[in-house]
Amino acid sequence: MRNVAIFDIDGTIFRSSLLIELVEVLIEEKIFPVSVRADYAREKVRWLDRKGDYDSYISAVVKVFVKNIKGVSYKDFNRSANIVVDRYRNRTYRMTTDLIAELKRKKYFILAISQSPKGILDLFCKELGFDKVYGRFYELGPTDCFTGRVEDEHLIENKAAILRRAVEKEGLTLEASVGVGDTESDIPFLELVENPICFNPNMKLYRHAKRNGWQIVVERKDVIYDLNSK
Repeated sequence: MRNVAIFDIDGTIFRSSLLIELVEVLIEEKIFPVSVRADYAREKVRWLDRKGDYDSYISAVVKVFVKNIKGVSYKDFNRSANIVVDRYRNRTYRMTTDLIAELKRKKYFILAISQSPKGILDLFCKELGFDKVYGRFYELGPTDCFTGRVEDEHLIENKAAILRRAVEKEGLTLEASVGVGDTESDIPFLELVENPICFNPNMKLYRHAKRNGWQIVVERKDVIYDLNSK
């Protein structure tokens, strides 16, 4: 039985959000109207000015994507997703990419779970060597255009259940398992693994990690800080 490692992607490996960058490219490619930027501009500025929170910003971007993806062809989506990955493939954190490489050498099964669209996750995660990728799966209609509906949305929001399912389906073991996340939404799967790592955590995850003695790592510029080290 192979050991398993599970990673969140946005803000944990990728130094941004794949969904945010995808929406920006969809606007650049004139697939989404330029006017949709106004729907998340306020929350973006509030986040950058540290007057608002990131959840409000990303939630506004998600709403824009869901509202405007309806009727878009998969061909246009895939072209835009490839532009994002080609443009930002190297904008990754050193600590987590080095960890993935190390775990691959040890023959770990590497699993990705993210709320970003699966179509772009598959492209981004392929080069990093992930064995399995779980993301939001947006339904395609008979003309190969998006309907705007997310298939099995309740499943992707339950990251712990996805990990359990992968362990059972792929014949894996949680012994010596590793998990890496950056927000409180990652707590359920971090509680299942033997070696939870909170990487650049938000305050809610940081406090939970401190209470439970989990490893906390911060990467800033070219320095990696292990906050558990003395």
